[in-house]
Amino acid sequence: MTAPLVSILIPAFNSSEWIAETLESAVAQTWPNKEIIVVDDGSTDDTLRVAKLFSGKNVHVVTQPNQGAAAARNTALAICQGDYIQYLDADDILEPDKIEAQIRHIRSHDLSPRALVSGAWAPFHYRRSRAQFLPSPLWANLSPVEWLLRKLSEHLYMQTDNWLVSRALTDVVGPWDVQLFRDNDGEYFARVIVASEGVQFVPDAKSYWRIAGFKSVSYVGGSSKKLESLCRSMKLHIKYLRSLEDSERVRAACLLYIRWWLPEFYPYRPDLAEELKRATEQLGGRFEEPRLSRKYQWIVDRFGWRAARRAQLLLPKVRWSVAIEWDKLMFNLNVR
Repeated sequence: MTAPLVSILIPAFNSSEWIAETLESAVAQTWPNKEIIVVDDGSTDDTLRVAKLFSGKNVHVVTQPNQGAAAARNTALAICQGDYIQYLDADDILEPDKIEAQIRHIRSHDLSPRALVSGAWAPFHYRRSRAQFLPSPLWANLSPVEWLLRKLSEHLYMQTDNWLVSRALTDVVGPWDVQLFRDNDGEYFARVIVASEGVQFVPDAKSYWRIAGFKSVSYVGGSSKKLESLCRSMKLHIKYLRSLEDSERVRAACLLYIRWWLPEFYPYRPDLAEELKRATEQLGGRFEEPRLSRKYQWIVDRFGWRAARRAQLLLPKVRWSVAIEWDKLMFNLNVR
């Protein structure tokens, strides 16, 4: 039986601090038939130079003007020849047998090319040895509707690197949405899931998601551009789920989804909050403006809602910053 070719696609922007380790994990994959494509998305640091150090038989490096991660992935997708696609962010890590475990699962279960396989993932800052794999309700074999229902109703997430997508599914869903600056991965894989025959979870296929600061696209923090993208992605998620099943439980899940994300839009983009209000009413729900927790109410009383909301965003950021810097210090001490 011919071993399928797996394309590992890496969009990279100003990732010089991490990309060598990421590429090492891609090159080290035990699945032998692979190609690795790095798209440098107009980096202004040493990302391109570091990536080119890995250029060789199976590693191809291209560059383009900065257009965003979705566009870089589309460039890589247009170049690659793989039967399966492995997306890998330029600061994340794959376990050496991650891809092999998923291909082995596909073969042993004689899965259709329209089946989608996922894997386990763990967040980390600097010391990967401290990463913890904490199962979620998405770590299971699920139909498309059940997967999306759980994601929206329980505010769950699967990291970009944990998927392995067949060429058949990739061709059906088309390119990444370049209009989405934030959550383009969530929207893309929602489309893939809708087009699939279901998700198969492979627990031995492991990847690591690096969280080393607050400059990442996933951190919203009141950014108008990110909020516009988030709102668009939310409406698309709701559309995709309702295309599979438009039931009472689905509408309830969509309302929970909106309720969870709604505070992100206050006080920064009331126009987008108004769009979500209309979406709530279309789902048969009652719109309620978000309320801050009791510990921030004194700030509301003295300085107003906007100041209290900023404090609510700032305090967790400070705690995370301290945790990240401590982990970085311990990592550097261990390296020495």
